[in-house]
Amino acid sequence: MKIALIGYGKMGKTIEQIALKRGHQIVLRVDVNNSKYIDTGDLRGADVAIEFSQPDSAPENIRKCFKAGVPVVCGTTGWMDQLDSVSKDCKESSGAFFYASNYSIGVNLFFEVNKKLAELMNSQPQYDEVLIHESHHLAKLDSPSGTAISLAEQVIEKMDRVKHWVNYKTDESVTMGAESEGELPIFSTREDEIPGTHIVKYFSDVDEIEIVHKALSRQGFAIGALTAAEWLQGKKGVFTMKDMLSL
Repeated sequence: MKIALIGYGKMGKTIEQIALKRGHQIVLRVDVNNSKYIDTGDLRGADVAIEFSQPDSAPENIRKCFKAGVPVVCGTTGWMDQLDSVSKDCKESSGAFFYASNYSIGVNLFFEVNKKLAELMNSQPQYDEVLIHESHHLAKLDSPSGTAISLAEQVIEKMDRVKHWVNYKTDESVTMGAESEGELPIFSTREDEIPGTHIVKYFSDVDEIEIVHKALSRQGFAIGALTAAEWLQGKKGVFTMKDMLSL
């Protein structure tokens, strides 16, 4: 494949390394220095675009791909308020759009475990508190992470007594636990070079149950995004990891 990398930070460079090893070609690299000057003509030489940029630029970048007729795989989080609109534009342009809050195969299996555990906990009222804790590197701008939001939405869907999530940064003076009835707190930590750790934890008076996913490097995310780009070839429509993994 000929790949356009939209976003050439640490993730983009990791994807490039793996893509070259798989025999793919990088035909365009877009970073903060040239992003304003990229138009649809620059993209047309690519078979697929892989977009890992910033929340404020991702929707425009994706729409440029639609206009250029280039399938796009997006891993940028923090712009979910525009996801429905972008998905609609994809369908209207007969484009191909693949979005995931996390491209790690392990995380997407973790999502399924999270949903099943929340479903079980719905009938166990003694576990009257649940929280999510996510930790990432200092360069991650959005908070909470898209993965943490996905986990929270899954818990809310499965548990009648959990109504909404609220984000807290761990440097704030808050108690680790729900501040009000029906609240699911998401605690966010940003420090050093943490690729990504997510914990979902339940509390009762007699015990605690937690599930954890800990990324050891960016390799897992990069492999998943590249696999999605390969899978997207020849397809039209809007897709997620559930489609690719048949979950």
